[in-house]
Amino acid sequence: MNTDNAKKHLITASKSGQGFLDPQQIDWNLLKSFYLVADLGSLTRAAAVLGLSQPTLSRQIAELETHVGAALFERLSRGLRLTEAGTALMEPARRMLAAAQAVSLAVTAQHRDVAGTVRITASEIMSAYVLPPIFAALRAAYPAIQIELVASNRIDNLLTREADIAIRMIRPQQAGLITRKIADYPMGFYAHEVYLAKHSVVEGNDEWMQYDWVGLDQSNQLIEGFREVGFKVDKSFFAFRTDNHIVGWQAVLAGLGVGITLQRVAQCYPQLKQVMQDQPLPQLPVWLTAHRELRDSIRIRAVFDFLADALVPPAICSGEHADRGKAL
Repeated sequence: MNTDNAKKHLITASKSGQGFLDPQQIDWNLLKSFYLVADLGSLTRAAAVLGLSQPTLSRQIAELETHVGAALFERLSRGLRLTEAGTALMEPARRMLAAAQAVSLAVTAQHRDVAGTVRITASEIMSAYVLPPIFAALRAAYPAIQIELVASNRIDNLLTREADIAIRMIRPQQAGLITRKIADYPMGFYAHEVYLAKHSVVEGNDEWMQYDWVGLDQSNQLIEGFREVGFKVDKSFFAFRTDNHIVGWQAVLAGLGVGITLQRVAQCYPQLKQVMQDQPLPQLPVWLTAHRELRDSIRIRAVFDFLADALVPPAICSGEHADRGKAL
């Protein structure tokens, strides 16, 4: 089979359903592997460049040959030599890789063009425990972006222009905002395993009365929440009180008692155990919001879309957080 016939064979295979050349079915990684093996003349050297094992690379070549319907290499004692079918495939593969590289360069250039400062506001817990690893990934994708974070439980930051983007647990009602619901975050009751080992309780309807609780000080939010589910409590019910949510969470990690937080945050701490799992808690909706007039800003749009993807569970846990609170 000469090269022209080999090309005709590849086209016929494509039309007949063997179809590797069907753009909808192309596995670009197989073509990349093929081209590199052909260029280097060795499976061993190509596998080293690709970071693959030689058996894996051999399977990729065999899979490509199955799609094409012809052998692409002759196995010789001194290495590999392209067959006519392989020779016919080299030029299309080279063009494909060149196009892929051009796309990669264009995307990289676009990311470099996304530059400047983006000011973001989020709750204290989100700011301290959810967002840092997301921001690390954001900076890796857009190294020219600078981030300013306003850690605040206030909901009026956008109105006062204190931030470009807000991450909130309630839906903003103001006009002139772009608002997108990202997810519903489950909540849970959590305590340190050391605290639970020292404070045995009897499971039952009054289990919650046997725990020490970490709660809020001036805010009545938790008191009202308890009352809504039938637990009549007042401020004295909480053994440790603070309106700073980060301090409250650190108190739970220190073993002061039971606290309420996002499951997404708590699951990053293996030393914490969930209690009262049969007691339903509302899920917290996560809303991403920006000024409508900023929708044409490449910088704001890029960060907004990145956050929209990154805030969807599963969680991203940082090693530093997971290590905190183990030694009590």
